[in-house]
Amino acid sequence: MTSTELTEDAVSAYLRQNPHFLASWFVEHADDDTLKTLARKLKQDAISLQASKSPLPPPVEPAPQKQQQQLQQQQQQQPQLRSSHNHLLTVQERSVDGQGDVTEPTSSEQSQSSDSNDRNLQKYTTFSKVSLEVGRNSITSMIFRKYLDGDRTRRASVKKDLDDLRRMSEEELFMELIRDIASELDVSVLCHKILQNVSILTNSDRGSLFLVRGSRDNKYLVSKLFDVTESSTLEQSIHTEANEIVVPFGVGIAGNVALKREPININDVYADPRFNQEVDKKTGYRTHSILSMPILNYEGEVIGVAQIINKITGNHEFTKQDEDLFQKYLTFCGIGITNAQLFEMSVNEFKRNQLLLHLARGIFEEQSNLEKLVQKIMLDAQDLLKCEKCSVYLLEDSFERKIDAQDIMRFTGRFLNRLGTYSRHSNLAVAMQDPSNPRLNEKDSSGPVKLRESPPTKPESVVFSKAFELHEGQIKAPSGLELAQSKHAYIARCTVVEGEPLNIEDLAKDGRFGKGPFTDASGFTSKSVLCMPIHNSERTIIGVTQLINKINGQPFDDNDEHIIEAFSIFTGLGIHNCQMYEHACQLMAKQSVALEVLSYHATASKEEAERFSLETIPTADDYRLYTYDFDDLAMKDDDTIRATIRMFVDANLINTFKIPYETMCRWVCTVKKNYRPVTYHNWRHAFNVCQTMFTMLYTGELRPKFDAVEVFALMAACLCHDLDHRGTNNAFQVKVASPLAMLYSTSVLEHHHFDHCIMILNSEGNNIFQSFPPEEYRRAIKILEHAILSTDLALYFKKRGDFKTLVESGERNFKEEEKKDLLKAMMMTACDVAAITKPWKIQKEIAQLVTAEFFEQGDIEKTKLGQKPIPMMDREKKDELPTMQVGFIDSICTPVYELFAKISDPLRPLNDGCASNRKHWEEMASGNSQDDNTDEQTGK
Repeated sequence: MTSTELTEDAVSAYLRQNPHFLASWFVEHADDDTLKTLARKLKQDAISLQASKSPLPPPVEPAPQKQQQQLQQQQQQQPQLRSSHNHLLTVQERSVDGQGDVTEPTSSEQSQSSDSNDRNLQKYTTFSKVSLEVGRNSITSMIFRKYLDGDRTRRASVKKDLDDLRRMSEEELFMELIRDIASELDVSVLCHKILQNVSILTNSDRGSLFLVRGSRDNKYLVSKLFDVTESSTLEQSIHTEANEIVVPFGVGIAGNVALKREPININDVYADPRFNQEVDKKTGYRTHSILSMPILNYEGEVIGVAQIINKITGNHEFTKQDEDLFQKYLTFCGIGITNAQLFEMSVNEFKRNQLLLHLARGIFEEQSNLEKLVQKIMLDAQDLLKCEKCSVYLLEDSFERKIDAQDIMRFTGRFLNRLGTYSRHSNLAVAMQDPSNPRLNEKDSSGPVKLRESPPTKPESVVFSKAFELHEGQIKAPSGLELAQSKHAYIARCTVVEGEPLNIEDLAKDGRFGKGPFTDASGFTSKSVLCMPIHNSERTIIGVTQLINKINGQPFDDNDEHIIEAFSIFTGLGIHNCQMYEHACQLMAKQSVALEVLSYHATASKEEAERFSLETIPTADDYRLYTYDFDDLAMKDDDTIRATIRMFVDANLINTFKIPYETMCRWVCTVKKNYRPVTYHNWRHAFNVCQTMFTMLYTGELRPKFDAVEVFALMAACLCHDLDHRGTNNAFQVKVASPLAMLYSTSVLEHHHFDHCIMILNSEGNNIFQSFPPEEYRRAIKILEHAILSTDLALYFKKRGDFKTLVESGERNFKEEEKKDLLKAMMMTACDVAAITKPWKIQKEIAQLVTAEFFEQGDIEKTKLGQKPIPMMDREKKDELPTMQVGFIDSICTPVYELFAKISDPLRPLNDGCASNRKHWEEMASGNSQDDNTDEQTGK
């Protein structure tokens, strides 16, 4: 189209034929105010045109005279509306005279105009829909995206030429200032515009604006903008969390306005006791009058307080007209502030949901390690929580729950179903809750799940197994002692007992947790605390999330509770998922171990047990079972079985508990069969340990300190304490990441020995505790486990100090259960290393066996792992073994045997034998011994 063809009629015709182009052009090139005015106008036009299509109004009931008059006035205005719209919509179809006046259409043209109205209504309805749709998709999304990206560039305000504004009528000025704030969505910018505009409306010198904060039961005002003048910038007037003024409801002028929801107009503030004159003294400004007014939302609730100071004209006093104008303007401001706050909330909620979704992704990305998972969640949530310190406490019971493969499948299915409901909820946290969980309402067909029988009733009974603290970007895992002494951990325990969130505004003033200040060793002071319980899929509490001190110094509010609740839900899901993964790995490891064990071991045959049951067993004196210098090296394997049976017979255990004799014989044969033929930790070692226990009980006169169940369990534990030993120690199992190390985190071999012992007891014809009542059976198993685990030297070192304290304080009876457990643990160690107490000839031969086994492990570490073994296991350091053996005796053996010698004189031969052998090893270390055999070592 050339310039000569570009006429008004041609453009109008093109735009009529292409309304979508017109709408798109306006959206792209017009400013926001023009677009909104146009959209509002088009909507009104469409409604009016629709009304003009009906020649008669719909029938109505007879109305009062006043309403009838209003109806007649509306009907009289309809032709004018139609004429107005005809002018707007069909200007190109109507004639214009020379003076530019519109010529009214003829009667024939009126009928055409009706059809034209229908067409134009359809066109401009389409235009309006397109405009609004494009606006939603482009402008609103663009604004939202800018806010998400942190772009809060201030929109240009209307030009405030005071001379132009003063020439306007009051109504025009009022509407001009309303337009200035109508489209502002940034709360800070909006409040600044409000105060500047109010200053223009009322001729006030300056103003301040306070917004309501806090919970419904504890509301207060905070200064958003202070001392805003006509020329002050937003940056000069805005108050941040660091310098904001907090005014409780009912305190001061602003506080009273907020509380009573009524304006206050004070002509002389110095005569009013509610005015704080210290503000004027600090600023040097003289306040004469104040007009303070509440800002209400659509529900009539106070959302803020605006106040203006010192009227510029006259005697500084604000008039009734100023009050009315101020109140009228604040009505629109309340709408604007509410909309801006809602927009800000939607932006923050969007960010929170994005972070929660990010946390959800992290849960499934990290599932191999619980500690890494919790640390990842805490680090990712740092921006969300906005607190100085964050902690997660995990209950001990959460690690004891038994989970099988069906549990995993059931939970995964329920979780995916809940995740699918997210689109039907306004909050992702709501979708994650599962009130229809069948595990809460019906019994699991696969068997009971072992959970805590009843919730704890006292904080002291709550035990946390692990804890993680996030502070200043660093994550710390407190020790058990630190958890026991921590006041923060005590508050978390109270949350577990209560089972509900715990929000403490001021810890020092609360009084429930002692007197303040609550300052830890690092100098960190706790003021406000928010605790939220963490639940698993069965709604059982498995931990606690704890927040301490908001960064802005304010107490935690309802919004913070909602955030931490969602965070705790995701934490619970993550922990549950990670535990399932770990349990699945444990199940696989357990299966691998079981297959390995079953492929090598088998239960002793019934015929073998019957053979021993029919034989005559020699006496204990024939085998010298009551002596400390007992020697099994010359005995045959069958004799060791017979001697073992004899010890249980002489201990009167078979008769006392009515154990079938054949069952006892078969159990002993099965235990022997389940020891591997390793060099030292084999059946012979177990047999000697049991004989030493028998000797300490009867020759050492310790038997009166125990009942029959304890004696039975101790002797059985000695025989089983090294079942299925592989000839390598715990450190080696961890180093090679063996299935056993995956299955047990601590005391790897000892836990395996105990589990193997239970497996034998559960085998057909091998349950020597079968005649025990249920309570005694459980007690026997508990003693059995405690005794076997006590052979771990790492536990021995932890308990030896307490045992020494008891003995040196004169304890000899050991009647209390705790003291008796300590005695049993020390007895197991004394029996386990008793080879060091044997006569020197026996000690040397056993030392060669121990040394050979240690060297075998050292060779594997060198050849297969490429690592240098410790000196005790290094074949190249065999010349240093006598010296190391002396160290072994001094650090492990001598202390325990000296203590037993103090308990009972009949136990002194153990200490004497140990001392004698130490002397021989020391002579070998110094080169004074006549014995040239240096490949000797003993111990476990």
